[in-house]
Amino acid sequence: MPDFKLHCFALSGNCYKVALFFALAGIEWESTFVDYLGGETRTEEWRKTINEQGEAPVLEHGQTKISQSGIILDYLSEVTGHFGAQTAEERRDIMRWILFDNHKFTSYYATLRFMYGLQKCGETPVVEFLRLRAKAAYAIVDEHLARRAFVVGDRLTIADLSLAGYVFMPEQTGIDHSAFPAIAAWKDRIRNMAGWRHPYDLMPGPTSL
Repeated sequence: MPDFKLHCFALSGNCYKVALFFALAGIEWESTFVDYLGGETRTEEWRKTINEQGEAPVLEHGQTKISQSGIILDYLSEVTGHFGAQTAEERRDIMRWILFDNHKFTSYYATLRFMYGLQKCGETPVVEFLRLRAKAAYAIVDEHLARRAFVVGDRLTIADLSLAGYVFMPEQTGIDHSAFPAIAAWKDRIRNMAGWRHPYDLMPGPTSL
């Protein structure tokens, strides 16, 4: 039986961040499907036994249970020795980009993708706002990656894995991704790594609403 169990579902880029860690590290893991669309994470049972915050992913490793993708990635880098920092300065830089990802890069894009690409809500003022904010965050990351192969240092780290959570999701967002060539090249570098798999091939559950 694998040492690691991940509560996850295919539509979630936050879950994919952790699943991709396992895939690229070549670590055996077990997935437990979370029926997020069916309301599982909002039930009293889920919040009492799995995660009081009502969110996925959740990692179980022995007696340890952790939620929030950034914290999970940090924990996994520590206990497995993969994709972590080599110095204290590098660790701070990794966390800086993980926090930026959670606050801006993933947050706006993921909500835009859900409303526009999955719910098919069409063009609305909210969608327009989210798209502008997502494009602004993408521009920052694209400029950063134009000068380097990976987000921190000269190798893949959990900063890359955090930012990669939603960039491989196939749904339309109304964003012209050709405007971000450095991100496209970075995605290709990750996609060509041994073990890479598309989120819908890596995690359980439906791939549409």
